[in-house]
Amino acid sequence: MKATLIGLIVAGFGTVVGGFVKGVNPIVLITNVPAILIVIVGALGATMASFDMKATTNVFKAIMKAIFPKPLPAASESLATIVEFANRSRQEGLLSLEGDVATLEDPFMRKALQLAIDGNDPEAVADVMRTDIRTMKARHKVAAEWCTSFGIFAPTFGIIGAVMGLIATLSHLDEPELLGKGISAAFVATFWGVFVANGMMLPLANKLKNMSAAEVAGREMVMEGVLAIQGGQNPRVIEETLMTYLPPTEALALREAQAV
Repeated sequence: MKATLIGLIVAGFGTVVGGFVKGVNPIVLITNVPAILIVIVGALGATMASFDMKATTNVFKAIMKAIFPKPLPAASESLATIVEFANRSRQEGLLSLEGDVATLEDPFMRKALQLAIDGNDPEAVADVMRTDIRTMKARHKVAAEWCTSFGIFAPTFGIIGAVMGLIATLSHLDEPELLGKGISAAFVATFWGVFVANGMMLPLANKLKNMSAAEVAGREMVMEGVLAIQGGQNPRVIEETLMTYLPPTEALALREAQAV
């Protein structure tokens, strides 16, 4: 199980158990179908109206990636590969890498190195890689903003649900025995609005932003490494430069491993 899934489960568990300790029956929350419909469907509709249909259809795939993320290429492994290629390129020439490039699992590194091997101008190679990174960031930004918008709309629709519940309850002022139950049910919508926003959608939006930032950093490291290889820089200088992309503890561990 991944951190995001665990976090969502912990948030739900803590909320339900805390409410139960306070005397709130969880069954009351999940059986109030009108309240759930107002919040979920209302917020979904408002969010869909804020984006094009493609963004809405793609966001569910992005959410699944946030909950069950595929491992990104390890930065230390990418660094080691680039340094190895830099050494070979310096000794045997850039064309000597062509056979191994096709076997690389990282498609971004594979494309970048192939562009360099094909003899393209370094500026052209850099432009292609920067454009790739920029379009990826824009694509990721849409998914994160979609989840953020849902999180903004959900509490508002929770209030709408509460108001509608109170309207229905106040129409029974001649039946005092129904007032307490009606007011309690009215605030279920508020609960769902706040919980869906803060317990689900906003955390997912933050996770998507963090995932995007990590992927961008990894690609920027690869881009700098490939351009350095193409420019014929010293492999040792390339390694030290790319080390700055690693977390301090990971960089230290890598240096210690190399010293052994």
